[in-house]
Amino acid sequence: MNRCKTCLIPDTRPDTAFIDGECSACVSFRKRIGIDWDARRKDLIRLLDQHHGECIVPSSGGKDSTWQVLKLLELGAHVTVVTATTCMLTEIGRKNIDNLARYAKTIEVTPNRAVRAKLNRIGLQMVGDISWPEHVSIFTTPFNVACDTKIPLIIYGENPQEAYGGPQGADQARQMTRRWVSEFGGFLGLRPSDLVGVNGITKRDMQDYMPPSDADMQAAGVEAHWLGQYFEWDSHRNAEEAIKAGMIAECPSPANFWIAENLDNAMTGLHCHGMYRKYGYGRLAAQISVDIRAGRIERNDALDIARQRDGLFPDTYAGFSFSNICEHIGMSSDDVMKSINTFTNFDLFCRVENRRPILKEFA
Repeated sequence: MNRCKTCLIPDTRPDTAFIDGECSACVSFRKRIGIDWDARRKDLIRLLDQHHGECIVPSSGGKDSTWQVLKLLELGAHVTVVTATTCMLTEIGRKNIDNLARYAKTIEVTPNRAVRAKLNRIGLQMVGDISWPEHVSIFTTPFNVACDTKIPLIIYGENPQEAYGGPQGADQARQMTRRWVSEFGGFLGLRPSDLVGVNGITKRDMQDYMPPSDADMQAAGVEAHWLGQYFEWDSHRNAEEAIKAGMIAECPSPANFWIAENLDNAMTGLHCHGMYRKYGYGRLAAQISVDIRAGRIERNDALDIARQRDGLFPDTYAGFSFSNICEHIGMSSDDVMKSINTFTNFDLFCRVENRRPILKEFA
Protein backbone atom coordinates (compact mmCIF):
# COMPACT_ATOMS: atom_id res chain seq x y z
CA MET A 1 0.00 0.00 0.00
CA ASN A 2 1.34 3.41 -1.02
CA ARG A 3 -0.16 6.72 0.03
CA CYS A 4 -0.65 9.77 -2.13
CA LYS A 5 2.44 11.99 -1.98
CA THR A 6 0.25 15.01 -1.16
CA CYS A 7 -2.45 13.62 1.18
CA LEU A 8 -3.02 10.31 3.02
CA ILE A 9 -5.26 8.49 0.53
CA PRO A 10 -3.75 5.08 -0.35
CA ASP A 11 -3.63 3.46 -3.77
CA THR A 12 -5.84 0.69 -2.37
CA ARG A 13 -8.84 3.06 -2.50
CA PRO A 14 -11.25 1.67 -5.13
CA ASP A 15 -11.68 3.45 -8.48
CA THR A 16 -9.10 6.10 -7.61
CA ALA A 17 -6.58 7.10 -10.25
CA PHE A 18 -3.03 8.01 -9.22
CA ILE A 19 -0.95 10.28 -11.44
CA ASP A 20 2.79 10.43 -10.70
CA GLY A 21 2.19 9.31 -7.12
CA GLU A 22 -0.67 11.74 -6.47
CA CYS A 23 -4.32 10.79 -6.05
CA SER A 24 -6.96 12.19 -8.40
CA ALA A 25 -8.64 14.11 -5.55
CA CYS A 26 -5.52 16.23 -5.05
CA VAL A 27 -5.24 16.76 -8.81
CA SER A 28 -8.90 17.81 -9.00
CA PHE A 29 -8.54 20.18 -6.05
CA ARG A 30 -5.79 22.12 -7.83
CA LYS A 31 -7.99 22.46 -10.92
CA ARG A 32 -10.58 24.43 -8.96
CA ILE A 33 -8.61 27.66 -9.22
CA GLY A 34 -9.10 27.63 -13.00
CA ILE A 35 -12.89 27.20 -12.86
CA ASP A 36 -15.14 30.18 -13.62
CA TRP A 37 -17.40 29.79 -10.61
CA ASP A 38 -19.49 32.84 -11.50
CA ALA A 39 -20.34 31.24 -14.84
CA ARG A 40 -21.17 27.97 -13.05
CA ARG A 41 -23.51 29.87 -10.70
CA LYS A 42 -25.33 31.34 -13.68
CA ASP A 43 -25.64 27.87 -15.20
CA LEU A 44 -27.31 26.66 -12.01
CA ILE A 45 -29.74 29.60 -11.97
CA ARG A 46 -30.72 28.80 -15.56
CA LEU A 47 -31.23 25.16 -14.56
CA LEU A 48 -33.45 26.19 -11.65
CA ASP A 49 -35.41 28.54 -13.91
CA GLN A 50 -36.08 25.65 -16.31
CA HIS A 51 -37.74 23.87 -13.38
CA HIS A 52 -39.59 26.93 -12.07
CA GLY A 53 -37.29 26.95 -9.04
CA GLU A 54 -38.59 23.61 -7.77
CA CYS A 55 -36.00 21.09 -6.59
CA ILE A 56 -35.38 18.21 -4.22
CA VAL A 57 -32.39 18.07 -1.86
CA PRO A 58 -31.58 14.58 -0.51
CA SER A 59 -30.66 15.08 3.12
CA SER A 60 -29.58 13.45 6.36
CA GLY A 61 -29.92 16.78 8.19
CA GLY A 62 -26.13 17.09 8.25
CA LYS A 63 -23.78 19.93 7.45
CA ASP A 64 -23.68 19.48 3.69
CA SER A 65 -27.37 19.08 3.00
CA THR A 66 -28.15 21.92 5.42
CA TRP A 67 -25.77 24.18 3.49
CA GLN A 68 -27.27 23.01 0.19
CA VAL A 69 -30.76 23.96 1.34
CA LEU A 70 -29.63 27.34 2.62
CA LYS A 71 -27.72 28.11 -0.59
CA LEU A 72 -30.60 27.11 -2.84
CA LEU A 73 -33.06 29.13 -0.78
CA GLU A 74 -30.70 32.08 -1.12
CA LEU A 75 -30.98 31.66 -4.90
CA GLY A 76 -34.77 31.76 -4.65
CA ALA A 77 -35.39 28.04 -5.13
CA HIS A 78 -38.40 26.21 -3.73
CA VAL A 79 -36.75 23.32 -1.90
CA THR A 80 -38.27 20.02 -0.84
CA VAL A 81 -35.98 18.08 1.47
CA VAL A 82 -36.10 14.28 1.10
CA THR A 83 -34.70 12.17 3.91
CA ALA A 84 -34.28 8.42 3.51
CA THR A 85 -34.45 7.31 7.13
CA THR A 86 -31.13 5.88 8.17
CA CYS A 87 -30.39 2.51 9.77
CA MET A 88 -30.06 3.53 13.43
CA LEU A 89 -30.90 7.19 13.90
CA THR A 90 -29.00 8.99 16.66
CA GLU A 91 -30.42 11.64 18.96
CA ILE A 92 -28.29 14.31 17.26
CA GLY A 93 -29.42 13.03 13.87
CA ARG A 94 -33.07 13.40 14.85
CA LYS A 95 -32.54 16.93 16.12
CA ASN A 96 -30.69 17.97 12.97
CA ILE A 97 -33.39 16.60 10.67
CA ASP A 98 -35.97 18.54 12.67
CA ASN A 99 -33.79 21.65 12.58
CA LEU A 100 -33.56 21.60 8.79
CA ALA A 101 -37.33 21.15 8.58
CA ARG A 102 -37.59 24.71 9.95
CA TYR A 103 -36.22 25.95 6.63
CA ALA A 104 -37.90 23.76 4.01
CA LYS A 105 -40.66 21.21 3.55
CA THR A 106 -39.35 17.77 4.47
CA ILE A 107 -40.44 14.33 3.31
CA GLU A 108 -39.10 11.42 5.35
CA VAL A 109 -39.32 7.92 3.90
CA THR A 110 -38.99 5.22 6.54
CA PRO A 111 -38.95 1.61 5.34
CA ASN A 112 -39.90 -1.42 7.41
CA ARG A 113 -37.38 -1.46 10.26
CA ALA A 114 -37.34 -5.25 10.65
CA VAL A 115 -36.47 -5.60 6.97
CA ARG A 116 -33.79 -2.91 7.33
CA ALA A 117 -32.15 -4.86 10.17
CA LYS A 118 -32.11 -7.96 7.95
CA LEU A 119 -30.47 -5.91 5.20
CA ASN A 120 -27.85 -4.64 7.64
CA ARG A 121 -26.98 -8.25 8.48
CA ILE A 122 -26.96 -9.30 4.83
CA GLY A 123 -24.82 -6.32 3.84
CA LEU A 124 -22.33 -7.13 6.56
CA GLN A 125 -22.17 -10.81 5.70
CA MET A 126 -22.26 -10.63 1.89
CA VAL A 127 -20.27 -7.49 1.03
CA GLY A 128 -18.74 -6.49 4.36
CA ASP A 129 -20.79 -3.31 4.71
CA ILE A 130 -23.39 -2.92 7.44
CA SER A 131 -24.51 0.34 5.79
CA TRP A 132 -25.35 -1.21 2.41
CA PRO A 133 -29.10 -0.48 2.68
CA GLU A 134 -28.45 3.12 3.71
CA HIS A 135 -26.25 3.79 0.69
CA VAL A 136 -28.77 2.16 -1.64
CA SER A 137 -31.64 4.25 -0.28
CA ILE A 138 -29.64 7.48 -0.60
CA PHE A 139 -29.55 6.91 -4.35
CA THR A 140 -33.04 5.46 -4.85
CA THR A 141 -35.44 7.18 -2.44
CA PRO A 142 -34.97 10.74 -3.81
CA PHE A 143 -35.56 9.49 -7.36
CA ASN A 144 -38.76 7.69 -6.32
CA VAL A 145 -40.01 10.81 -4.54
CA ALA A 146 -39.12 12.93 -7.58
CA CYS A 147 -41.33 10.71 -9.75
CA ASP A 148 -44.15 10.65 -7.20
CA THR A 149 -44.19 14.41 -6.53
CA LYS A 150 -43.46 15.51 -10.12
CA ILE A 151 -40.46 17.52 -8.90
CA PRO A 152 -37.89 16.28 -11.42
CA LEU A 153 -34.79 18.27 -10.40
CA ILE A 154 -32.66 16.68 -7.67
CA ILE A 155 -29.67 18.55 -6.24
CA TYR A 156 -27.12 16.34 -4.47
CA GLY A 157 -24.00 17.70 -2.75
CA GLU A 158 -20.44 17.21 -3.97
CA ASN A 159 -19.34 15.11 -6.90
CA PRO A 160 -17.49 12.38 -4.93
CA GLN A 161 -15.00 11.76 -7.73
CA GLU A 162 -14.05 15.46 -7.76
CA ALA A 163 -13.90 15.85 -4.00
CA TYR A 164 -12.47 12.50 -2.89
CA GLY A 165 -11.01 10.80 -5.95
CA GLY A 166 -12.09 8.57 -8.82
CA PRO A 167 -11.28 7.55 -12.36
CA GLN A 168 -9.68 10.20 -14.56
CA GLY A 169 -12.30 12.47 -16.11
CA ALA A 170 -15.07 11.56 -13.68
CA ASP A 171 -14.44 14.78 -11.73
CA GLN A 172 -15.87 16.84 -14.59
CA ALA A 173 -19.42 15.47 -14.45
CA ARG A 174 -22.12 17.84 -13.24
CA GLN A 175 -24.97 15.39 -13.56
CA MET A 176 -25.56 12.08 -11.78
CA THR A 177 -26.61 9.46 -14.29
CA ARG A 178 -28.07 6.01 -13.78
CA ARG A 179 -24.74 4.59 -14.92
CA TRP A 180 -22.97 6.63 -12.23
CA VAL A 181 -25.30 5.24 -9.56
CA SER A 182 -24.64 1.67 -10.67
CA GLU A 183 -20.86 2.21 -10.67
CA PHE A 184 -20.31 4.44 -7.64
CA GLY A 185 -23.53 4.42 -5.62
CA GLY A 186 -22.36 2.00 -2.93
CA PHE A 187 -24.17 -1.10 -4.23
CA LEU A 188 -20.89 -3.08 -4.10
CA GLY A 189 -22.09 -5.42 -6.82
CA LEU A 190 -25.22 -6.34 -4.87
CA ARG A 191 -28.49 -5.29 -6.49
CA PRO A 192 -31.68 -4.87 -4.43
CA SER A 193 -33.43 -7.42 -6.64
CA ASP A 194 -30.74 -9.98 -5.75
CA LEU A 195 -32.05 -10.14 -2.18
CA VAL A 196 -35.62 -11.18 -2.95
CA GLY A 197 -36.02 -14.59 -1.34
CA VAL A 198 -33.02 -14.19 0.98
CA ASN A 199 -33.92 -14.66 4.66
CA GLY A 200 -37.60 -14.40 3.81
CA ILE A 201 -37.30 -11.00 2.11
CA THR A 202 -40.04 -10.37 -0.45
CA LYS A 203 -40.19 -8.26 -3.58
CA ARG A 204 -42.54 -5.92 -1.72
CA ASP A 205 -39.96 -5.57 1.10
CA MET A 206 -37.36 -4.42 -1.43
CA GLN A 207 -39.63 -1.93 -3.17
CA ASP A 208 -38.26 0.92 -1.02
CA TYR A 209 -34.75 0.15 -2.28
CA MET A 210 -35.56 -0.20 -5.97
CA PRO A 211 -34.99 2.75 -8.32
CA PRO A 212 -37.78 3.94 -10.61
CA SER A 213 -37.94 2.33 -14.02
CA ASP A 214 -36.30 4.04 -16.98
CA ALA A 215 -39.77 4.70 -18.38
CA ASP A 216 -40.93 6.38 -15.18
CA MET A 217 -37.76 8.46 -14.98
CA GLN A 218 -38.12 9.62 -18.56
CA ALA A 219 -41.81 10.36 -18.19
CA ALA A 220 -41.13 12.51 -15.12
CA GLY A 221 -38.06 14.15 -16.69
CA VAL A 222 -35.94 13.41 -13.62
CA GLU A 223 -32.39 14.74 -13.58
CA ALA A 224 -29.88 14.92 -10.72
CA HIS A 225 -27.02 17.40 -10.41
CA TRP A 226 -24.19 18.04 -7.94
CA LEU A 227 -24.24 21.43 -6.27
CA GLY A 228 -20.49 21.14 -5.75
CA GLN A 229 -20.01 21.48 -9.50
CA TYR A 230 -21.69 24.91 -9.42
CA PHE A 231 -20.24 26.27 -6.16
CA GLU A 232 -16.78 25.38 -4.89
CA TRP A 233 -17.18 22.66 -2.28
CA ASP A 234 -15.90 23.38 1.23
CA SER A 235 -16.94 21.02 4.02
CA HIS A 236 -15.77 23.39 6.76
CA ARG A 237 -17.71 26.33 5.34
CA ASN A 238 -20.74 24.05 5.07
CA ALA A 239 -20.37 23.06 8.72
CA GLU A 240 -19.94 26.65 9.92
CA GLU A 241 -23.03 27.84 8.07
CA ALA A 242 -25.06 24.82 9.18
CA ILE A 243 -24.10 25.33 12.83
CA LYS A 244 -25.11 28.99 12.57
CA ALA A 245 -28.46 27.75 11.26
CA GLY A 246 -28.98 25.51 14.30
CA MET A 247 -27.33 22.21 13.38
CA ILE A 248 -25.75 20.37 16.32
CA ALA A 249 -22.16 19.15 15.89
CA GLU A 250 -20.25 16.75 18.11
CA CYS A 251 -17.43 14.42 17.13
CA PRO A 252 -19.03 10.94 17.06
CA SER A 253 -15.85 8.91 17.58
CA PRO A 254 -12.08 9.20 18.14
CA ALA A 255 -11.73 7.53 14.73
CA ASN A 256 -13.19 10.68 13.15
CA PHE A 257 -11.28 13.93 12.64
CA TRP A 258 -14.18 16.33 11.98
CA ILE A 259 -16.85 17.17 14.54
CA ALA A 260 -19.67 17.82 12.07
CA GLU A 261 -19.88 14.74 9.83
CA ASN A 262 -21.56 11.33 9.99
CA LEU A 263 -23.66 12.21 13.02
CA ASP A 264 -26.99 10.63 12.09
CA ASN A 265 -26.39 6.88 11.90
CA ALA A 266 -24.96 4.95 14.85
CA MET A 267 -23.80 2.20 12.48
CA THR A 268 -21.49 4.52 10.53
CA GLY A 269 -18.60 3.75 12.88
CA LEU A 270 -18.68 0.08 11.88
CA HIS A 271 -19.03 1.01 8.21
CA CYS A 272 -15.93 3.22 8.40
CA HIS A 273 -14.01 0.61 10.39
CA GLY A 274 -14.83 -1.90 7.67
CA MET A 275 -13.44 0.52 5.10
CA TYR A 276 -10.22 0.74 7.09
CA ARG A 277 -9.92 -3.04 7.23
CA LYS A 278 -10.59 -3.47 3.50
CA TYR A 279 -8.45 -0.64 2.13
CA GLY A 280 -6.11 0.53 4.89
CA TYR A 281 -7.66 3.92 5.51
CA GLY A 282 -10.64 5.05 7.56
CA ARG A 283 -12.82 8.11 8.03
CA LEU A 284 -10.12 10.08 9.81
CA ALA A 285 -7.66 9.64 6.93
CA ALA A 286 -10.33 10.62 4.42
CA GLN A 287 -11.31 13.75 6.36
CA ILE A 288 -7.78 14.86 7.21
CA SER A 289 -6.76 14.42 3.55
CA VAL A 290 -9.33 17.07 2.62
CA ASP A 291 -7.72 19.36 5.19
CA ILE A 292 -4.23 18.70 3.81
CA ARG A 293 -5.37 19.74 0.32
CA ALA A 294 -6.90 22.93 1.71
CA GLY A 295 -3.72 23.80 3.60
CA ARG A 296 -5.32 23.40 7.02
CA ILE A 297 -2.73 20.86 8.26
CA GLU A 298 0.69 19.62 7.16
CA ARG A 299 0.91 16.09 5.78
CA ASN A 300 3.46 14.88 8.37
CA ASP A 301 1.30 16.13 11.25
CA ALA A 302 -1.74 14.49 9.68
CA LEU A 303 0.12 11.19 9.33
CA ASP A 304 1.02 11.27 13.04
CA ILE A 305 -2.65 11.71 13.93
CA ALA A 306 -3.66 8.90 11.58
CA ARG A 307 -1.06 6.62 13.16
CA GLN A 308 -2.75 7.13 16.54
CA ARG A 309 -6.45 7.21 15.61
CA ASP A 310 -7.35 6.13 12.09
CA GLY A 311 -9.26 2.86 12.14
CA LEU A 312 -9.84 2.75 15.90
CA PHE A 313 -12.60 0.28 16.64
CA PRO A 314 -15.95 2.01 17.36
CA ASP A 315 -16.63 0.64 20.85
CA THR A 316 -19.00 3.59 21.06
CA TYR A 317 -20.23 5.82 18.25
CA ALA A 318 -22.49 8.86 18.61
CA GLY A 319 -23.65 7.63 22.00
CA PHE A 320 -24.31 4.00 20.99
CA SER A 321 -22.18 1.04 22.03
CA PHE A 322 -21.03 -1.78 19.80
CA SER A 323 -23.32 -4.12 21.75
CA ASN A 324 -26.28 -1.78 21.07
CA ILE A 325 -25.69 -2.20 17.35
CA CYS A 326 -25.24 -5.97 17.55
CA GLU A 327 -28.54 -6.23 19.41
CA HIS A 328 -30.27 -3.94 16.91
CA ILE A 329 -29.38 -6.16 13.94
CA GLY A 330 -29.85 -9.44 15.81
CA MET A 331 -26.26 -10.70 15.73
CA SER A 332 -23.84 -11.65 18.47
CA SER A 333 -20.67 -9.59 18.80
CA ASP A 334 -18.65 -12.68 17.85
CA ASP A 335 -20.63 -13.15 14.64
CA VAL A 336 -20.27 -9.48 13.74
CA MET A 337 -16.51 -9.67 14.26
CA LYS A 338 -16.37 -12.88 12.21
CA SER A 339 -17.99 -11.05 9.28
CA ILE A 340 -15.70 -8.06 9.70
CA ASN A 341 -12.65 -10.33 9.75
CA THR A 342 -13.83 -12.10 6.59
CA PHE A 343 -13.50 -8.84 4.65
CA THR A 344 -10.26 -7.68 6.28
CA ASN A 345 -7.22 -7.46 4.01
CA PHE A 346 -4.72 -8.84 6.51
CA ASP A 347 -1.89 -8.32 4.00
CA LEU A 348 -2.03 -4.62 4.95
CA PHE A 349 -1.62 -5.22 8.69
CA CYS A 350 0.97 -6.68 11.05
CA ARG A 351 -1.12 -7.29 14.19
CA VAL A 352 -4.43 -6.43 15.90
CA GLU A 353 -4.71 -4.33 19.06
CA ASN A 354 -8.09 -3.80 20.74
CA ARG A 355 -9.89 -4.89 17.56
CA ARG A 356 -7.90 -2.37 15.51
CA PRO A 357 -5.51 -3.88 12.96
CA ILE A 358 -2.19 -2.00 12.89
CA LEU A 359 -0.91 -1.09 9.46
CA LYS A 360 2.48 -2.45 8.52
CA GLU A 361 3.71 1.08 7.80
CA PHE A 362 2.99 1.96 11.45
CA ALA A 363 4.57 -1.19 12.93
